[in-house]
Amino acid sequence: MQVKAQGEAPGIGPHEPHGAGTYLIGLAYAVVLTVASFWAATTSFVYAPAVPVLLATLAIAQMGVHVSFFLHISSAPDQANNFLALAFGVFVTALIVFGSMMIMSHLNHNMMPMDELMKMQR
Repeated sequence: MQVKAQGEAPGIGPHEPHGAGTYLIGLAYAVVLTVASFWAATTSFVYAPAVPVLLATLAIAQMGVHVSFFLHISSAPDQANNFLALAFGVFVTALIVFGSMMIMSHLNHNMMPMDELMKMQR
């Protein structure tokens, strides 16, 4: 009996058959999550203020499916470099996005009101 290593992504084991099987399973999960997202955005069965939280949850699950089934990144010991590269990429992206939002917020706060700006141009 083959024991699977903890933290191993689907389809990367040395004794697992490599092929389209894991990609098709990932595709099925991705399609189900996409359909669920569209359903949640257009239905009235979900409490309206909870829709953004539900969509964010489904988006995070979608990212997990892509990372696991298509990129084959896991927390296994031999995947440490791939996992660190992914974490660094997420960190840099978040730093750029939130830094830009903070800069725009400060610019908006320090900007002169439009009516005073128009008076100066006359």
